[in-house]
Amino acid sequence: MRLERIALISDVHGNLSALEAVLADIEARGITRIFNLGDYVGKGPRGRAVVDRCRELCEVNILGNWDDFLPDPDREIDNDSLRWWKNELREDQWKWLRDLPFSHDFVLSGRRIRLFHASATSVHRRVRFDHDEQEYLGMFENTPATGDGPTPTVVGYGDTHDPFYEADLDRRVLFNTGSVGNSMSDPTPVYVILEGIPDSLDEAPFSIQFVRVPYDAAAELEIARTLGMPELAGYESEIIHGIYRGDLYANTPPTYHRRSPTS
Repeated sequence: MRLERIALISDVHGNLSALEAVLADIEARGITRIFNLGDYVGKGPRGRAVVDRCRELCEVNILGNWDDFLPDPDREIDNDSLRWWKNELREDQWKWLRDLPFSHDFVLSGRRIRLFHASATSVHRRVRFDHDEQEYLGMFENTPATGDGPTPTVVGYGDTHDPFYEADLDRRVLFNTGSVGNSMSDPTPVYVILEGIPDSLDEAPFSIQFVRVPYDAAAELEIARTLGMPELAGYESEIIHGIYRGDLYANTPPTYHRRSPTS
C-alpha cells in the first residue's frame, strides 16, 4: 500500500485569510484529506465563511470549546463581543457547530490515533505543553466523552495555540497542532501533516510534520476593522505579534502559554 498524507488544522477562529493560505499550501502538496480539530469561530471576523469552507473541504470536523460555547442558547456569560461573533454566523451554523463530534479515531501505519480539541474529558478542559505526568497519561484514556474502544497510542489536539510533540518509552505520542488563525508566540499559521498507511495495523513508516504558512496578517486585520469587529486591539496583538489579548488588556508582560477559558 502507498503512504497517504492527512492535513490536520485547528483553531482557525474566524481568520479566513490564514485559512485560505493554509488550504492553498495543502492543495499545492497534493493532499486531499483534511481533518479539523475545532474552534472555527470567535476572536476573528469571518466565522461564517470559515465554517462554510471547512464544511466544504474537511473530511472530519471536530467540536471546539468556542464552537460549543458561543452558540449555546443557555450561555451565562455574555457581552457585546460575544454577541457580535455569534450574530456574524447564520442560525443553521449555530446548530452545526454544537452538533460536531467530540473526537475522531482512526488507524495509520499501526498507530491507533485519536484527535480531539482540548483534552480527553471536555473541550473546556485545557492541557498545556507544560503538563504533568497525570495530565499526559489522561490524554490517552477512554472517557465518557471519547467513548469506549481501543485506547490510542497517538493523540493529537489543538486548543492551546502552541504546537509541540512529545513521545515516551512506551511509544505513545502526544502532539498539538497549533493554530491556523490565532497562533501564539510565532503568529505564523501552523498545521500538521500525518503520513502513513491508512487503515492498517501493520507497522509501517509514519511521520508527523509541522508546517508554517505565512500570509498577509495586516490585510486580515484591515478586514476586521472594516467589518467593525470588536476587540480589534486584542486581535492585532494576537495575529500580528503573537501575544495573547488577555496579557494586553491586563497590562502585564506576555505569558504566551497562559489562556483564558475561551482561548
